[in-house]
Amino acid sequence: MAVLGVALGVGGIALLRPFTSGPPPRLAAKAATRHPHTAPRPLSNAVIRARIEPSVVDVTGTLTYDDETASGTGFVIDARTGLILTNNHVIRDATSVTITMPATGQSYPASIVGVDVAADVAVLQISPVAGLPAAPLGDSTTVTAGARVMSFGNQAGAGGSPTVAPGVITGTDRTIQADDGAAGFSETLHGMLATTAQIEPGDSGGPLADSAGAVIGVDTAAGTSGADTGYAIPINAAMAAERQITGRQQGQGISLGVGGFLGVVVGSGTAHSPAVQQAQERSVVAGAPNPSNSPRCVPTQEAVTAPATIAPAPAGALVVGVLCGTGAATAGIAPGDVIITADGHQVQSAAALTAIVAGCPPGAVVPVTWVSTAGHARTSLIRLDPAPAV
Repeated sequence: MAVLGVALGVGGIALLRPFTSGPPPRLAAKAATRHPHTAPRPLSNAVIRARIEPSVVDVTGTLTYDDETASGTGFVIDARTGLILTNNHVIRDATSVTITMPATGQSYPASIVGVDVAADVAVLQISPVAGLPAAPLGDSTTVTAGARVMSFGNQAGAGGSPTVAPGVITGTDRTIQADDGAAGFSETLHGMLATTAQIEPGDSGGPLADSAGAVIGVDTAAGTSGADTGYAIPINAAMAAERQITGRQQGQGISLGVGGFLGVVVGSGTAHSPAVQQAQERSVVAGAPNPSNSPRCVPTQEAVTAPATIAPAPAGALVVGVLCGTGAATAGIAPGDVIITADGHQVQSAAALTAIVAGCPPGAVVPVTWVSTAGHARTSLIRLDPAPAV
């Protein structure tokens, strides 16, 4: 198996592994007469574009706590219910998502139905809009190397009519390592379609159509070298993830809807000791420790520095930072404090706090108890904000 590195724009990712299988064994019990199969006549680029483009939308995520916006692409898969398919990395960390119709420039708020992190698939929903049809979907299991394709996307987040890039399939069942340098994360995806269609940042989440004018892939990653200039998730795999999400089936990597958000920055580990958590955060958080543990809140996660002084609590979730304008900031929680209970549950680690809060709906009012750096225990009822998308 070969593994390729690729770039994730706000819209891209990739990897490689060829798959081969022999023909199934033939039964000798009886003879069969085969009828010639006539493949559908390939459509012109103009006809393919006319079929696909009306379903393509621009996707914009507002990343409040990163002080950024992210632009990508999506396409309608169910016009009756307003369901839209895109990549998870397009909306990752977004606190709100907006859908824009390129043809009219009209924008609509979108809710996050759910995401499959491992598959890099997200399902969004808007109120049904007249003139916004669903894309025709094909069968990616029949795709072979050399097949003509066309990708559609909001290239560079420019908006307006989708950018269209023709190409051919150069391989199937590829495994890719995709990196998003701006967001600082990477992911490995399997079973990808490789293509010469020029997929660029902003195209992520857009449809990849075949010569019959049907969507056979979801644009996901830009290649960084070789003949493969783009990668797409096969539509069959993407729709399998979509059915699990819309069917509200729990599973590894599946996150349904959006949970609550306290507004504190904590680690991701399971260590009970706040002192151990402090040491861990000093190794990963940019900036030197702030001796005064101030400011009490920061506008973005990037402004967080590891606290030098921490509360004298034997276990709990060490607060590394507090985001301004959130429930935690209003309640007076500060960097260096240690949260010991939330929503009636004991908090033994940073990971435990994250799980407890994520299990509460946005808008819920939950009791939170913490120990301050001065050693005083405080309890407050805190209204949770919507959490950033995972």
